[in-house]
Amino acid sequence: MKHLTVVLLTTLATIVACGTEDSGDQGAEGGGLATDVPIEIDMIGWRFPITEFYAEELESFNAIENLTVSTQMLDAQSVREQVRLALAGSGESPYEIVQGDSVFLTELASKGFILPLDEYIAKYQDVYDFGDISDNLLRLGSPDGKIYGIPITANTMFYFYNMDIFEEYDLSVPETYDEVIAVSQTLADSGADLDLPFAINLHAGWAWRVEFINFLNGFDGTLLDDDGMPRFNEAPGVQALESMLRIADATMGDKGLSWSIDDVEIGLETGRLAAATTWASRAANMDDPAKSQFVGRIGFAPAPRVSDDGGRAAPVAADFYMIPANTTVDPDYIFKLIAEATDLETQNRGADFSLMTRGKVSEARQDVRYVNAALTSIAEGGASASTHPANPIMIAVLDNELSKSLNRRDDLQGLLDEMAAAYIDEARRQGAIE
Repeated sequence: MKHLTVVLLTTLATIVACGTEDSGDQGAEGGGLATDVPIEIDMIGWRFPITEFYAEELESFNAIENLTVSTQMLDAQSVREQVRLALAGSGESPYEIVQGDSVFLTELASKGFILPLDEYIAKYQDVYDFGDISDNLLRLGSPDGKIYGIPITANTMFYFYNMDIFEEYDLSVPETYDEVIAVSQTLADSGADLDLPFAINLHAGWAWRVEFINFLNGFDGTLLDDDGMPRFNEAPGVQALESMLRIADATMGDKGLSWSIDDVEIGLETGRLAAATTWASRAANMDDPAKSQFVGRIGFAPAPRVSDDGGRAAPVAADFYMIPANTTVDPDYIFKLIAEATDLETQNRGADFSLMTRGKVSEARQDVRYVNAALTSIAEGGASASTHPANPIMIAVLDNELSKSLNRRDDLQGLLDEMAAAYIDEARRQGAIE
């Protein structure tokens, strides 16, 4: 995956290093969406600052006569469950737009639940300048060579820390996870009034999978080979699980295992949590006075390394807008709506909330404090899931089984071998591997 992360770093560096440049061909105020007949568009997605921004942008098109746009923003797991149920049936989809990450996109595409968008991208290339979106970001949404989603935001994870607490206790920002443990122990021994000194997100099966892939990548491990055979049960996989468990035990214990991403965000905003590795998409809220008590005082640093000479435990990710295959609304119209809602002008405004996907988004902005931490994390970490068609099967196994390591500490190799065997059986049953 290293070649992908290097190119993506270059792309994201361009995102924040280029001057604002508008495309004269793009539609204005949804001008290409006029309709003589009533059209209803429903979008479902998971909630974080940039996706809420896009949801508001979509709803702004309600100003167009005969167009009704509704958005439903839930937690990630609820969205996955509802979309799977809605798209698996033989009836009409209740949604015209589905938002999700590359892993969810790959799952939906492998089942034929979403439409390839290549013909629409080609048709509207000159209008919406899709060439401004990196091929590497588009590739994250192209599990079989076809493009199934328009990337709306890039994402990664890095280290958030309370600058006031670090100054009070004369702490240095950690470079490795051994240093994270040392800082956490210092805070625990100090009697600081905290709920937790540090949090790593392990509250759900998918969260275990994300961190496992991060740590596996940091130890130069591989999920699947080119033939789709498992390699996650090799030595780097054992190292990854050992490290995750050691960090969790030393920094947050059982209490921290229940902390969701929202809990981590609130903990940082209220000073009940000193530090955490969490998503770039949560960084904007740290400087929102309506949410944070520490505006300008939450620092951002690259994700810690898994060892002194290992990679950083950070992913490279993107979220996409997708069109369900069983929609009864004209996909061409839905696509234009997505394109209007994610065009250059919109992304220039959205840069307040997240890393954007268009190369012409505004130049490196001093008020976006977390950009360097994000770019370094991607360049020196940048883990991503496999693009093999069997990836959704592997993801399901990781989601369901990795947390069992809490009770299998003395047999992590055995656990990973069992997971690999279960994956092979299911992948062969589905015809995804030979």
